[in-house]
Amino acid sequence: MAENTNRSVFGIHGIAGVLMSIVGLLAILVALMLLAVISQRNGVEKPYNPAPIRDVNNVKMISVENKQFAFQPKKD
Repeated sequence: MAENTNRSVFGIHGIAGVLMSIVGLLAILVALMLLAVISQRNGVEKPYNPAPIRDVNNVKMISVENKQFAFQPKKD
């Protein structure tokens, strides 16, 4: 029986395959970092507005029975 010497998965051997995989991983890394920077900039420009939930009666899905487990506003 002949030995199988062609064991490549993608057919690219040596340095070319290594360089292609490194470039691909770096491209993915750069894309994810850009998405993180964009989302953080968006958070700085349009921060979360907690005004709608300052009153317990404004929060949805709160009934009289489970009011003690709901968000309680600060008493000044």
